[in-house]
Amino acid sequence: MFDKLEKTVERFENITTMLSDPDVISDQQRYRELGKERSNLEPIVESYQKYKKIATDLKGNRELMNSKGDPEIRELALIEIAELEPKLAEAEEELKVLLLPKDPNDSKDCIVEIRAGTGGDEAALFAADLFRMYSRYAERKGWKYDLIDINDTGIGGYKEVVFELSGPEAYGMMKFESGVHRVQRVPSTEANGRIHTSATSVVVLPEVDEVDVDISPNDIRIDIYRAGGHGGQNVNKVETAIRITHLPTNTVVTCQDERSQLKNKMKAMKVLRSRIYEMELEKQTNAISEQRRTMVRSGDRSDKIRTYNFPQNRLTDHRIGLTLYNLTDILDGDLDSIIEKLQIADKAEKLKENAEAL
Repeated sequence: MFDKLEKTVERFENITTMLSDPDVISDQQRYRELGKERSNLEPIVESYQKYKKIATDLKGNRELMNSKGDPEIRELALIEIAELEPKLAEAEEELKVLLLPKDPNDSKDCIVEIRAGTGGDEAALFAADLFRMYSRYAERKGWKYDLIDINDTGIGGYKEVVFELSGPEAYGMMKFESGVHRVQRVPSTEANGRIHTSATSVVVLPEVDEVDVDISPNDIRIDIYRAGGHGGQNVNKVETAIRITHLPTNTVVTCQDERSQLKNKMKAMKVLRSRIYEMELEKQTNAISEQRRTMVRSGDRSDKIRTYNFPQNRLTDHRIGLTLYNLTDILDGDLDSIIEKLQIADKAEKLKENAEAL
């Protein structure tokens, strides 16, 4: 580990020097790439410097304690050692986490698909609640969200809604939302005040470039039709909605949000590439090992990951046993505390896997 850390420090210093080179500064793409790499390495270098300082202080105090000098100094050194030893162990664990291989998709934008499941109109209304929750979360993070496709019920609910989130680490934070979200509440249509349970599924896909997924034009069928639902005066007069079918996998993507046929096609292709990429990634993951599915991000999207209990203002994330009683705030986009805990649990699971592999 420490050999790797020394090489990381060396690389960090080399990049810092290169960023002041006029030739690099004049090449904006190279300059951005190096700047991004330096930003990624900086937390590791800072953590390693902190670790080395603690280790040096600890070594010095141990030498004082073992010397034949002033008894009071030796006693102070003993107190310092008792404080520094746990700090050193903590700093080492921090370094192990920082050195974990990073998911290359974490820094990408993402596509979120919300679909109403069991529960009829109530599930569709909950899908609308989740869409609002993620939209508010995006606003809090300073991300941009762009609607791709929507299928509303006419009573304020959504059978399906697909949208894109663009911003720093969007996929890295949102990927933990994939799964079945269950809601327990009294529907507005329930006369007797009985609590109903409904479910809505969420799928989060990393946005991928054309170079990441090669889709042959011969493998797709494109249908153009008139959009329905929202969209303004032009919506039912001009054929702008796009339906793309990927024939080998029978994957169907629709987009009717834009008034431009070309823009709808571009958005639909973006979603299609992400879905095909995710399919291939899942095949590879399953082929490597069934046991490597972590408790945080199960490969099975049918897994119930979370329950939203409205009467008790309670949210429970079943993957990590987390229960919070601020459901109102969470539905208003206050998701950071949940996602941070999921990220910590994910890293802990990966550390455990690494230790078992050694």
